[in-house]
Amino acid sequence: MGQVLSSNLSYKQIDDRDVFMLIGTVREGIKYGLFQNIADKSPFSTTEWSNFLHLSERTFQRYKKDRRTFDPLHSEKILEITLVYNKGVEVFGDKANFDAWLSAKNVALGGIKPKELLDSTFGIGLLKDELTRIEHGVLA
Repeated sequence: MGQVLSSNLSYKQIDDRDVFMLIGTVREGIKYGLFQNIADKSPFSTTEWSNFLHLSERTFQRYKKDRRTFDPLHSEKILEITLVYNKGVEVFGDKANFDAWLSAKNVALGGIKPKELLDSTFGIGLLKDELTRIEHGVLA
């Protein structure tokens, strides 16, 4: 296993096929610049990201100002959200359609908006399961 450099990790490359790269990136921490690149391609606001990562908006702004590196727990959550987002775009075939699905109340998910589940690993797992069902045409 070679050295993993998170600065070489691009938004498009993030998938679960290279688990060791993901583990290395989490351990190293995601630099704010890479996070900004990911955030710019996502439909989520800074407020939503701070909620997903359980960071106050003030702390989040300090990360931005100081160009800090996220700790492993926050880095892992950023990657988990990115993976589920990439999967959703792939399943829906279109970013706009998936973004709309994320923001619409969903009966299969207890009447909440899917993006409201991105603040916990359990919620992210639930979204992955739902995307798999949609992908295979099994709608509950």
